[in-house]
Amino acid sequence: MTENSRRLDNAEGYSQVWEIVKETTKTSLGRERRGMMLFLDDLSLQLGAYHPLGTNNIVLNRALVEIAEAATNSRRLVNAFVYVLLLHEYLHALGYVSEAQVRPLVYEVAKASLGEEHTAAQLAKIGPWSLLKGVPLSALEGRRRVMEIVKDFEKTDKSYIV
Repeated sequence: MTENSRRLDNAEGYSQVWEIVKETTKTSLGRERRGMMLFLDDLSLQLGAYHPLGTNNIVLNRALVEIAEAATNSRRLVNAFVYVLLLHEYLHALGYVSEAQVRPLVYEVAKASLGEEHTAAQLAKIGPWSLLKGVPLSALEGRRRVMEIVKDFEKTDKSYIV
């Protein structure tokens, strides 16, 4: 088990998972981007997250994360699920636009950083929805709450005011 996989398994909250996403991407691909923001919203259950091109935003499907939490009752599995979704969108934010390019990159970064057998690498390989196989999702479709921003998502040592 790698240090990154231990950290991911025990991460508490989005900001800790995010730090691992950024670190593993920088180590694997040599690329990084600062100043990202995370929003939680109730999206279609076919959509895990999205990054509006030209922004520093990632919008994560809050309902899917809640379903994963209820279905698995495992921080480790939910962290792996969130890692894969955030990594996917972070790669888009780094300029990898094509889904055909991003999907295999998510697997390569997860495998190189966490180990091929780690849950996140397996979810990246076969698709994050595999975690929710057999969970009835239709009852939650159409539920809408106000979008919320995740406070202290990205910790930075830089001031925005120069």
